[in-house]
Amino acid sequence: MSQGQHSQVDGDERYSTLLNNSNAVRAVTSAVEGTLGPKGLDVMLVGPRGEVVITNDGVTILDKMDVTHPAARLLIQVARAQQEKIGDGTTTATVLAGALVQEGVSRITRGVPASKVVEGLRQGIEKSMQLLTKRVRQIDGLDDPLLERTVYVAGRERKDIVELIMQAARKAGITRLQDSSYSLADSIIALENAENEVFEGVLLRQRPIFARESKSYDDAKVLVLFDSLEPDEIDEEALTTEAGFAQYMDLRKVFASDLERLSELSVKLILLEKGIHPDAEQFCLDHGMMVVPRVSRADLRRVSDMTGATPVRRKALHKDSKELAALLGDTPRVAYDEGIEKIRLASGSQDRDRIVTVIVGASTSEVVGEAARIAGDAASALQAAVSGGVLPGGGTSELAVSYELERIREAQKGMEAFGMEAVSAALRKPMSQILLNAGYNPLEKMEEVRAAQIRADSDCMGIDCDSGRVVDYEELGVLDPAPVKLHGLRAAGEVAAAVLRIHHVIKMKEIGE
Repeated sequence: MSQGQHSQVDGDERYSTLLNNSNAVRAVTSAVEGTLGPKGLDVMLVGPRGEVVITNDGVTILDKMDVTHPAARLLIQVARAQQEKIGDGTTTATVLAGALVQEGVSRITRGVPASKVVEGLRQGIEKSMQLLTKRVRQIDGLDDPLLERTVYVAGRERKDIVELIMQAARKAGITRLQDSSYSLADSIIALENAENEVFEGVLLRQRPIFARESKSYDDAKVLVLFDSLEPDEIDEEALTTEAGFAQYMDLRKVFASDLERLSELSVKLILLEKGIHPDAEQFCLDHGMMVVPRVSRADLRRVSDMTGATPVRRKALHKDSKELAALLGDTPRVAYDEGIEKIRLASGSQDRDRIVTVIVGASTSEVVGEAARIAGDAASALQAAVSGGVLPGGGTSELAVSYELERIREAQKGMEAFGMEAVSAALRKPMSQILLNAGYNPLEKMEEVRAAQIRADSDCMGIDCDSGRVVDYEELGVLDPAPVKLHGLRAAGEVAAAVLRIHHVIKMKEIGE
């Protein structure tokens, strides 16, 4: 074997782990990149029992994929991090991460030290984020036309869903939307055979006890129990003694007194985290109280926040009427909706009470599930745009930044410049993939876009995927929330750096060996 052949084999062995990881990342990226852009297509996910999900939602595809390769799992973390933090832009973040890995591998296999590439990559990401931040357009209230166009893009041009989300946003109010602890997307509920609706209040998924007898109540008092509605417990062994039985009967009397006190306080809705004693069931039925057992802790907290109720344990029922009344919440109206088999609690007029629930309806579970995912993306995009502004979409901002970063890279000394070069090349991937999905030659069209951006001195110039002409994306309304792009780029850079630094993959031994 010649010396050149020896060198080739040594090189292949040296980069075998890197190339293996790169191929795994590429396989995952290819599963979602075809969904990118207005001409992107769907992916069919087939479960082990034949169940089918058809979607172009990146995080859904990645979350349900059967992935075992450790590097591929790292890439999936990009989508999960993007979804948890922002709620939108998972596909773009994944495509960016994949491109950063591929471009980084290309430099490393040409002989650039991995540490230098990774350091340059980090510098390139930070500089790109600074350049993107300078381009952000802030949203001027919920009536800003840029906001609705941003939601329209995130809602995959579904007018019905966009109108639903905009209506919900106006009812929630801009103050609540700007609250980082509030998530409009979490208020979305998918229901089969229901109509799209924005309901001002909370919709409980559970059915009340005696659903047919349950009525609607106006100005209802609400009791929230992180507990069950039953008498205080006594040891079974104590019941075998006369004193123990007497104590048991006393506890039953106290419990009956507690129930009477609730009736006197005009409590009309009792929400329980656990179950209810049969005697309490009958009492509540006789006194016109709606009881809902087995409500999740999250729903109990939502109701408490809206109604002003203080969640309590069972022993709090022993308090006197004045103290107990202070723990109750109130709602303008509570009713059991037989059509959707859910309980509606209306919100009040105060800002504290203003909570909205977005009902997304469709005829089948598959269709309603996808509609709810689209609505979730639209809601997340709206909230991100309100808090952090917008940028031209379709990869136009990233393309403009990539060329600016390229000029900075030319003045960079040291081998870290190759890492910055990798970032510059990767930033062109989103637009390239969108154009490819639309049936155009990416290289040709991207050159047209860049020339137009230079002529107009604007990063808003992009390609109309229907006509192939260069257009102004801001005028056309193709916009993305700035936090989606910024967080996606940072997350993609972190995962790409982690993958590029892996020298070997070693299986750990089982615990106890």
